[in-house]
Amino acid sequence: MDIKGRTVLVLGGWGLVGTAVCRRLVREGPKKIVITSLLEHEAKEAVEQLSKEYPKKARGFFVPWWGNLFLRHELKDQPREELLKNDATRQKLIDDLLDEFSSKLLERSSVFQLMRSTKPDIVVDCINSATAIAYQDLFQVSRDVRRRLKKGQNDAGLIEATERLLATQYIPQLIRHVQTMYRSMNAAGTTIYVKIGTSGTGGMGLNIPYTHSEERPSSVLLSKSAVAGAHTLLLFLMGRTPDSPITKEIKPTAAIAWKRIGYGEVRKRGKAIRLVDCPPAAGIKLGGTLDLRPEKPVWKETSETLRSVFIDTGENGTFSRSEFEAISTPGQMEYVTPEEIAESVVFEILGGNTGHDIINALDNATLNPTYRAGFLFESAVKELKSLEEKHGTKSIAFEMLGPPRLSKLLYEAHLLQMAFGSMRAVLKTPAKKISSKVTSLIEQGSALRARIVSIGIPILMPDGVTLLRGGEMKIPPFHGESTLPIKPGSVDAWSHDGWVDLRTKNFEGWKKRFQRILEELERIPAGDTSSQFLRTKAYWEDFEAIEPGKIVGWIFSVEEKGERMKA
Repeated sequence: MDIKGRTVLVLGGWGLVGTAVCRRLVREGPKKIVITSLLEHEAKEAVEQLSKEYPKKARGFFVPWWGNLFLRHELKDQPREELLKNDATRQKLIDDLLDEFSSKLLERSSVFQLMRSTKPDIVVDCINSATAIAYQDLFQVSRDVRRRLKKGQNDAGLIEATERLLATQYIPQLIRHVQTMYRSMNAAGTTIYVKIGTSGTGGMGLNIPYTHSEERPSSVLLSKSAVAGAHTLLLFLMGRTPDSPITKEIKPTAAIAWKRIGYGEVRKRGKAIRLVDCPPAAGIKLGGTLDLRPEKPVWKETSETLRSVFIDTGENGTFSRSEFEAISTPGQMEYVTPEEIAESVVFEILGGNTGHDIINALDNATLNPTYRAGFLFESAVKELKSLEEKHGTKSIAFEMLGPPRLSKLLYEAHLLQMAFGSMRAVLKTPAKKISSKVTSLIEQGSALRARIVSIGIPILMPDGVTLLRGGEMKIPPFHGESTLPIKPGSVDAWSHDGWVDLRTKNFEGWKKRFQRILEELERIPAGDTSSQFLRTKAYWEDFEAIEPGKIVGWIFSVEEKGERMKA
């Protein structure tokens, strides 16, 4: 797409790659560039630096925004560790992670607030999401809970440690982040989303020699790769969603360098490395145990900080000359420049094909539906119908595929099939009479009732208060609470999601559904026998039948906009 005159949002724009992307974007003449970073001073520093580099750009061309995009908006400027220490904010983190995804949860997120306020046409995501999630170190948090469990219930910190574990789960965090990004960009009208991903190991394999002072390969490092891979597949799904922005991912498989070279104070996680000394006379004597965190230190503080020649590689850290030479030597991580990444990003946005888009590569490498399978479809359905006739039964739903709504819709369509035979007959019958006739089938057919309620699908009778059920109910799902309050709207919501609903208003909905299908059919020009239309008169058997599978397939594809985007 054309970048000229568009609003571009660069997530992580203060970082090494983010800065290079901003510089490259300027050449394409966007309307403005919104630059985000975790901390306020970082975002403002990025805007100040770029404004100096491009003095001809109007005031407000570069816009700063800061905060943690993985948190709700009210918490975005507080350190995650501080949020975890506080009981009230820790509960909020867990709620945002484990509660059902809702519009309320979406609207309180920092991502949604950012997208709503900036309405970007283009989003370039340079945040190292895999690092942000995996470096919370689930392994250490789990070890802490395990240690406290061994102490027993007398350990006062067990509850807090367990809640920390809940708030640190990688996959729920990643899923919630992608859900929020998708819905927020959709609401903002974003056209294209480009993610700068990671392999997690700088392109190296399981033999990677760089660790986090633990086993080789490092569990934390492999967690980063695992999260990065899961993120890619979720973006792959986003790219196959019809109403999502065009989705691309550039995934460098090398170290990224560099931001600057200099001499001065060496900082780690934003703090200077304090120099301490341990004279030989103060050395500890090794015996039966080794105290990793002694109460009384044997070292002594100096008044100095570590100062040296360094190369700043952005988010990957500050390296010495020797460290940089080691990782860049042929056969090790080697490296790629941020400017090369930025070139690929902009070329992809403009519609070019760099060959580096992981989402496109996955699209081309996956095995899609085949002609042979389509050819065999009719014979499989024919054999199923033959067996139905032979055994005097209808094969409707077993509730193994899911969601429960699928089984509910299939059985409701089956009841209409039993009662009326055709969609035309349903359209000619008042909804109240449909409800009455279908209810009679349920009341008189114990075998039919049993097939429905035994798979976990309850039946709501026409009065709206009588529920027929078996030992299991798929809706509402069990989340640890055996008793749920019935609030206004609960019955309608549960009926929609997974109850066979015999109320009149539900069959009014079925009539509208059949009418919409009929109108689609009538829009096909008379005599058109081309390949333009899929669901023709022949497909719907001229409205003289009701095929539950076909109808529910139409509902999911058309009514609920769940149609497959790519063949």
